[in-house]
Parts: sequence; structure tokens; C-alpha cells
Amino acid sequence: MKVFLDLKWFFILEKKSYLMGTLILLLVAFLQLIPPKIVGVVVDSIKNNNFTTNQLMTLMLVLAGTAISMYGLRFVWRIMIFGSATKLSRLLRNRLYHHFTRMTPSFYQKKRVGDLMAHATNDLQAIQQTAGSGVLTLIDSLATGGFVILAMAFTISWKLTLIALIPMPFMALLTSYYGSLLHKRFHKAQEAFSSLNDKTQESVSGIKVIKTFGQEKEDIKAFKDQSNDVVQKNMDVARVDSLFDPTISIIVGISFFLSIVFGSRLVVSGELTIGDLISFTTYLGLLIWPMLAFGWLFNIVERGRASYDRVSSLLSENVEIVDNEHALEVRPSGDIVYRADTFTYPNEEKNNLENIHFTVKKGSTIGIVGKTGAGKTTVLRMLLREFEGYTGEIRFGDHSIKEYKLSKLREAIGYVPQEHFLFSTTIYENIAFTNPQAERKLVEEAAKLAQIHEDIMDFTHGYETIVRERGVSLSGGQKQRISIARALLMEPEVLLLDDSLSAVDAKTEEAILTSLRKNRSGKTTMITAHRLSAIQHSDLIVVFEEGRIVERGTHHELMDGKGTYREMYIRQQLEELVEQGGE
Repeated sequence: MKVFLDLKWFFILEKKSYLMGTLILLLVAFLQLIPPKIVGVVVDSIKNNNFTTNQLMTLMLVLAGTAISMYGLRFVWRIMIFGSATKLSRLLRNRLYHHFTRMTPSFYQKKRVGDLMAHATNDLQAIQQTAGSGVLTLIDSLATGGFVILAMAFTISWKLTLIALIPMPFMALLTSYYGSLLHKRFHKAQEAFSSLNDKTQESVSGIKVIKTFGQEKEDIKAFKDQSNDVVQKNMDVARVDSLFDPTISIIVGISFFLSIVFGSRLVVSGELTIGDLISFTTYLGLLIWPMLAFGWLFNIVERGRASYDRVSSLLSENVEIVDNEHALEVRPSGDIVYRADTFTYPNEEKNNLENIHFTVKKGSTIGIVGKTGAGKTTVLRMLLREFEGYTGEIRFGDHSIKEYKLSKLREAIGYVPQEHFLFSTTIYENIAFTNPQAERKLVEEAAKLAQIHEDIMDFTHGYETIVRERGVSLSGGQKQRISIARALLMEPEVLLLDDSLSAVDAKTEEAILTSLRKNRSGKTTMITAHRLSAIQHSDLIVVFEEGRIVERGTHHELMDGKGTYREMYIRQQLEELVEQGGE
């Protein structure tokens, strides 16, 4: 029952609805006592030959009034309690989503997407059921059971009531034991479901790779294995769950047996009437629901507790990068100065970057080159404050980037990552994502700057063309240019192009760079690239090798030297000549 204490904050938040629902439930539980009493009265009246038509009509009206009242009251408490439980699900779902948006990339490197989806669906459903059906079952079983026992004890026979309740402690002990087993097994079942969810998401996303390499059979087998594991763990849950009803049925059967045996003796001895015994057994029948409900309650509560533990554990994950207490609420502008002595990714011991010191003048274009894994992307993501595992300082304008509010810092930066992500909506809405209120003219101008406007107009539906999930209906170059247009629409102070021209041809690349130089006068651009033609006109080129800066200067200055940049440039020129010769 610990989960109800864990959810105390929500019950206080929705105290009006829960109090009203509880009071109505108590009233319904009390009204349930009327029919059995009337049955006893009728039996005794018939036995004594004094049952009249007026008495029959009166009792029928009382029963009808009770039934109508219970009908209306049950409708109201469902609205109160189940409605509040739905609010809890919405509240936790919103908290989870907000928490996800605040987490850093390192969080998503540790967590699987399918697992996060399971938290936001299955786990929340189990918690909602606890706050709804769980609360209902707890109050209803206690209220009904309590009122019935009081009615049996004080209106019929306290002796027979104690005898009928003799088996109850055994039921309490057994259901408590089943509950602890259920908690452990349901926790494992939810983890297995999360893994299956993750496997499904991964397989659907990577279906092209699976089919290309002919791994359909192997993937199906892996899926079946995980699916069987989910079934097995849920069967383990079901085995424990299936013990509740038989156990309770046996306890109820023993109570009925004791009641009839000892009740008959009390009737023979004259301590009870036949009507009293019939009312007693009818009341005992009403106790079946609270007993069964208690078993069901353990099921709901233990499932809810396991799910709440999982969700709470996720929400307790610390947000690694937050605003300082007195963070500046201004959009940064000016020179960018890197003074990072070392940088280390989370959970790694070796430095990924060392001695990164350079300045990017406002309005200039800087090119960052180097082999794969040299640290080019890391430098850009440090500016975005996606990671903060560095010693030293990065300044933007007059202040360290840590002194600005995260929202304001990122408002000034347009980032086009290596892995382009497009949403399953229209091309127009994908470009307008960074500025949903932008006029159509501005969206089209951004597309023209990114050299994608003509391609879009060639589509049947133009800008209203639906981009399928993750942009699978577009070529790599088209996705890159739509991503660039999206970043340009926000008119950022700094544009970061992270190897974002790799999928376009040389002519298109030159057209994009030319339009950027013309239209982004006075604004900063940082470009990482493997193809040196993308950065050779930069005001400053920084060459990275194994996390260190090994060269810096303009294209001409670096070509005059005999370093890494010159070797890379000559090799690429030779490769182009070979390709042209092959054609």
C-alpha cells in the first residue's frame, strides 16, 4: 500500500474530488445494507402470517428508491475518482515529457528510446489505474466490508459475526505474501516489455539496413525471443495473480460453512430467527465482493508501485546542464572565444580535447577540419552547452556562455547537425519549425538561400509535400538543405554547419556558400567539413588532429606550410582528378 503514500501529493492536490468521491462511496456502501435487511423482514413477516399489501408496497418503494439513488451516486463517484486518475496520468506524462526535453545527450546515450516510451505509456497506465480503480477498490472494500460487519454484529448477532470472521486473518496473510511476489514479478515484466518496445522501435527505424543485408530471419528470431520473454514474465505475474481468487473463494466458503453450521444452532436455540439467518447469509454474500476486491487491490497496487518506482527513478535523474541563478536573459552577440584546456565526455577517463584555444571574430566565417573523430563536432556542441565536461572557459560576447540563459544562448545559434532529422509533416512546417509565425515569403527566402526552393517546387504538392517519417522520401542532399533552410529562418547570430554539405554536389555547395556570404553579412558562421572546398574561403581555418589543434590560418597560409592541411588538400585534388579521368 506504500504507493498510496507516494501519491499523497496528488491526493492533496485533488482533495476535493477524492473527498467527494469517498463520501459518495460510503453512502453507496451504507445503502447496500438495506436490501438484505428487507429480505429478512419479509421472511419473518411471511413466517408469522402478518405480511400486508401496504407493507409490501412500502418495502418495494424503499428498494426502488435505494436502487435509483445508488445508480446516480455510482455515476458521480466514477466521474470524481476516475476523472482525477486521468488527470494524474496527464500530469505525470507532461512531467516526463518536460524532463525529457531538459536532459542532455548523455542521458539519451544511457537510456533506450523504447524504454522511455514504455515509461510514458504502460507505466503511466498502471499508475492511473492505481489512482482510479485502486482508490475505488480500497475505499469500497473497506466501507462495504466495514458496514456489513457492523450490520451483522449489531443488528443480528455479534457471536455469529466473530465465528464467520475466523478465517479472515489467513486471507490477509496470504494476500500480503502474494502481493510482495507480484511486485517483484511485475517489475521484471515491465522491464521485459521496455526491451521489446525498444527492439520494435529499433527494427522499424533500421528496416532498410536489415533488408539490405538480408537479416530479416535473424531479426524476426530476435524479436520472437524477446516477445517470448515478455510472455514468460507476464505468465509469472499471472501465476501469482491467479492465486488470489481461489484463496479468497476458499476463505469465503469456510465462512459460509461456519455461518450456516453455527447459525442453525442459534436458530434452534431461539437466539436468532430464520429471517435473521437469511439476512446474515445475505450480508455474508455482500462480503464476497470486498474480499475479492482486496485480492484485486493487491494486484493493482503492486503493479502501480512497480510502475511508479520506475517513473520516479526516471524523474529523479539529475538535469546536468541548468541555468545559473542569475543567468542573463539577453541574446548573446559578439566574438566567440574558446579557452578550453581539456574536455572529457561523461563516463570517460581519457581527454577527448586538449588545449582548444582560438577566437571567432563576429561576422567572420571559420572552417574546422580534421579526420573523423578529431573533435570537430564536439567543439560545436560545447558552444551549444550540450556538454560541460571541460576545464577553462568559452566566451560569447562579453560573458561566458554559462552566464546566459540556455534558451537565450540557443536562440542565438542555428545548428545544422550531421544527422538530419525531419518531422513527419509538410516541408513548409519542417522549415518553419524554428519560427512557426514566419510569413510564407520568409520561409521561401530561407529555402532559396539553402538552394532547395527549386527542388521543392518540382514536387507535386510543393511546400505542402508530406515528409514521411525521418525524411525517408527525400534524398540526403535534400534533407541537408531543408535542415539548413530551417536554421537560416531563425536568423541566428551564429550558424553552425556540422558537415552539412557532404551530400550535395560541388556546384550546389558553392551556390549555398556564396548565398551565405552575401546574405549573412555581419553574422558568424562556423563550418566543419571533410571536403575542404567547403571551408577554403573561410576567414580562419582550424585543423584538428586527435583532439588537438595542430594548425590554424587562412587557406593560403596553410597551403604555404607543409602540414596536415596541405596534405589533405592535395590528396583531395588528386582524388577529384582521378574521378574526372574515370568519367
